Amino acid sequence: MHAYQDLVAQAVRDYEGFWANLAATTLDWSKPFTKVLDETEAPFYKWFEDGELNASYNCIDRHVEAGNGSRRAIVFEADDGKVSYVTYADLLNGVSRFANALKRRGVGKGDRVVIYMSMSVQGVVAMQACARIGATHSVVFGGFSSKALNERLVDVGATALVTADEQVRGGKTLPLKSIADEALALGGCEAVKSVIVYQRTGGEVAWKEGRDFWMHELTQTESDQCPPEPVGAEHPLFILYTSGSTGKPKGVQHSTGGYLLWAAQTLKWTFDWKQNDVFWCTADIGWITGHSYITYGPLALGGTQVVFEGVPTFPNAGRFWDMIARHRVSLFYTAPTAIRSLIKASEVDSKSHPKQFDLTSLRILGTVGEPINPEAWVWYHENVGGGRCPVVDTWWQTETGGHMITPLPGATPLVPGSCTLPLPGIMAAVVDETGQDVPNGQGGILVIKRPWPSMLRNIWGDPDRYRSSYFPEELGGKLYLAGDGAVRDNGTGYFTIMGRIDDVLNVSGHRLGTMEIESALVAHPLVAEAAVVGRPDDTTGEAVCAFVTLKRELPVGEDATQLASELRTWVGKQIGPIAKPKDIRFGDNLPKTRSGKIMRRLLRSLAKGEEITQDVSTLENPTILEQLGESR
Repeated sequence: MHAYQDLVAQAVRDYEGFWANLAATTLDWSKPFTKVLDETEAPFYKWFEDGELNASYNCIDRHVEAGNGSRRAIVFEADDGKVSYVTYADLLNGVSRFANALKRRGVGKGDRVVIYMSMSVQGVVAMQACARIGATHSVVFGGFSSKALNERLVDVGATALVTADEQVRGGKTLPLKSIADEALALGGCEAVKSVIVYQRTGGEVAWKEGRDFWMHELTQTESDQCPPEPVGAEHPLFILYTSGSTGKPKGVQHSTGGYLLWAAQTLKWTFDWKQNDVFWCTADIGWITGHSYITYGPLALGGTQVVFEGVPTFPNAGRFWDMIARHRVSLFYTAPTAIRSLIKASEVDSKSHPKQFDLTSLRILGTVGEPINPEAWVWYHENVGGGRCPVVDTWWQTETGGHMITPLPGATPLVPGSCTLPLPGIMAAVVDETGQDVPNGQGGILVIKRPWPSMLRNIWGDPDRYRSSYFPEELGGKLYLAGDGAVRDNGTGYFTIMGRIDDVLNVSGHRLGTMEIESALVAHPLVAEAAVVGRPDDTTGEAVCAFVTLKRELPVGEDATQLASELRTWVGKQIGPIAKPKDIRFGDNLPKTRSGKIMRRLLRSLAKGEEITQDVSTLENPTILEQLGESR
């Protein structure tokens, strides 16, 4: 703790000097920076802006040049259990060839490339290849629908799309190429000149000559030499779409220098990373966790990591524990949702219980995506970590780029359910609606008071939304609004995250905008109006609950069950399976004030099965609450 407090004090004493030292010692710069932080156009902050570097060089070349080309970079385990190994020299070869192939297809510095792939070495290669030539990548999660993919292709103005014939998860295949074809056919994607397809299964695919190319055919004739393109530190490394409280997804834009610095540095601090560690982050590359703690952080440090194609319950619920034992994983990072589902599975099938496996290689456990409930924390600590591995409960977001508030293993006394203290240099606070600090023990709004290097730089093409979403005038225009409620402990000052304060749900660690799901429901020809709220769920953390009014008479019995099932499938096709409502309730109308505003707080109470004790005198039709409460 003394070392932690010293670093915190250094950052307070000399904020710019603290970050400058980290940037100079963690990364290799082709042109050293002389400016650290530019706040003249706040909140559009710039970090190390006159410096130049290349993310791919920092993640691959420098390790090969240091004589570590034969070191394992990736241990890849396919869904069926087949294992393959990729060294840093292999990675350099593959990334250089694919970067050359992109250049030959006319992709260059500043172009945007959308990557719609499953968990694979090729997905990481595609991201690194974009970084190598200065193209900006935008990865779309392989579970998203053609409509969601189309929206992102159009918004980002992609010139190329990288996908696969099919993805394999849990013994099943999903046709990515055909979904990509549907997305392109929806229109607005005229800028896409090349669709590059990784042949994962050999499944049958439609083909458009002159536009579609096999990845293996393009790369086999390319040179394995591709000099990394130096870019300014503020050059957009990637754009990653996240759900907002309006229907339109937000393209969160991240820089190269500041982002890469924090992805590497947080992995060092939070996981006490050492050269002989085997790190395994179970996230998907379609989310920010897969960017920071698969594609960039571990590789920037020259580490060895496990990349897994499948799901934790196939072929049985012991898959994670079996893999940790076989690959001698020392640092393990997963989501509370996965932990909760595996707790249930181990109660049903004792053979899948972690105590049946040799997990002695584990040193540190981590959780990500949402706050972990104390019961799951204790089970994870005792059964997976054998009571000896610290659990780092990390709070951060797509927008923050890397960990913000987290215990440091061996230094921070742990409290189940609390993410404890901010990392050095992160000025976190809990404030009221006017931006004033609230006393410890009193709940409020979580904010970050000073800019930090890995923060988002903008919302792609929408600076006004960036400003109003993250630096609202109500809080003074300078505080970063995280969108989470929090409270600090009276004694320790530890932070505990209380959940979202906006209309964004956190389902299995994935952020879903209520407006996006409502828009999908209303697009169904039978739906007149819809309101979506979240309710607590033992497995996913939060479940989607939809209240729907129809353009026809209310369904009852089997008819209601059938229509609810149809609407779930519809939402799955519009957005993706993760967004399917768990509950759908039908009513003659929704609880609205006389001015027409839907009273969502009442719907939240109904979703949780709570008795309505709030004042309902402003409701236009108070009896609707009874109907919606009964229509479960």
